Amino acid sequence: MQLHLNSLDDLTTAAKKILDFAGTEKIFLFYGQMGAGKTTLINALCRELGVTENTSSPTFAIVNEYRSPKGNIFHFDFYRLKNQTEALDIGFEEYLDSGKYCFIEWPEKIPDLLPEHHLRISITVTGEQTRAITVDKI
Repeated sequence: MQLHLNSLDDLTTAAKKILDFAGTEKIFLFYGQMGAGKTTLINALCRELGVTENTSSPTFAIVNEYRSPKGNIFHFDFYRLKNQTEALDIGFEEYLDSGKYCFIEWPEKIPDLLPEHHLRISITVTGEQTRAITVDKI
């Protein structure tokens, strides 16, 4: 699936389309350069899932947990990981096996730990306010 965002106003519609496309898949991997909008898109997805609390990047905490009427959501940011063992140390595999939504930024830092089935979301900066988003089921 291909989406084009012309402004932040398009995020709600994009989040709805991504969740519809995902179906029952709950593990989402987010790829894109620093500042591409990974966290911003995750915030929109959380709002669509009914999260009312503030959401933010767990850059230093590694994982944030949000409550939603659809169940807990786990948001990972592996940017600062030094190695994959750090992800194992926080119980990453148990999160994946929980059946809950797992939104993962910088999954390229943990290539050997990625699940076989997931949604791959790639964000490409196309202009100051515009983005191209590619969503694939793997």
